[in-house]
Amino acid sequence: MGAVNTPVNGRPAVHLVDGSMYVFRAWHSMPNEFFDADGHPVNAVHGYTRFLCELLERVQPEHIAVAFDASLTSSFRNAIYPPYKANRELPPPDLERQFVQCRAITEALGVHLMIDHSFEADDLIGSTVWNLRAQGWHSVIVSADKDFGQLLGEHDEQWDYARGLRWGPAGVHEKLGVHPHQVADYLALCGDSVDNIPGVPGVGAKTAAALLSHFGSLDTLLDRIDEVAFLRLRGAVACAARLREHAEQARLYRRLTRIALDAPGASTIDALLRRPRQTDQLETLCEQLRLGAFTRSRLRALLR
Repeated sequence: MGAVNTPVNGRPAVHLVDGSMYVFRAWHSMPNEFFDADGHPVNAVHGYTRFLCELLERVQPEHIAVAFDASLTSSFRNAIYPPYKANRELPPPDLERQFVQCRAITEALGVHLMIDHSFEADDLIGSTVWNLRAQGWHSVIVSADKDFGQLLGEHDEQWDYARGLRWGPAGVHEKLGVHPHQVADYLALCGDSVDNIPGVPGVGAKTAAALLSHFGSLDTLLDRIDEVAFLRLRGAVACAARLREHAEQARLYRRLTRIALDAPGASTIDALLRRPRQTDQLETLCEQLRLGAFTRSRLRALLR
């Protein structure tokens, strides 16, 4: 695994965390034996708090933000395509409550919080990466979500924290067979079952990668569909017919798979500086959440 915070041009990386992923991970992995002062389950909060403590202790980042989803049914993608993410169940009330508590822990530690009802966490992170890259900063995106591959510039990295894996743009090609700028096109073609995006029928991951390797982009592919039938590709004639039939759907799906770069993410590096720690707020949360002595000591140490 590479260095945790390697400077580029003398500047350390900006760390951008996909908070919702780590709350869900804790919800599924932590035993349901933690309860707050009111008797509500807080297993996800305990797991997420341990994760965030470990990340802050290990990296000691100067600039960091955590993005959360609040738009499972209200994002701009739902307006474009109502079935988007319709395969996902809404978080139960016990988990919804814990999301609020995880956001409170994040803010009490002085970490910049990003959340919006029209844009997803991916968009908030993507827009921040884009804004700060123009100012000479590089980013480490802390998430296992393959969608983030499209954001990686020359000096950016993605970090699957739970598995201890890090990769840059070359790693995207190793994993998917396409370059970062092709990821949204790739997902539009082969689909993304996690987000309920069907893709073009009969076009799987390998075929999508092969088509983009040859044509470069979805737009060029669709402009030159007549050439597909003559490619050395299994089922090339049938593939050409399906692409012709589903061209407009593929363009629609790309509007869903492309991470927005105009969301209200952070526009300046100063926004991501850790703010003065909220000691009283944190102590109140520790009592309410009935956090253990070891976790409390870690949190207090992070306030210094």
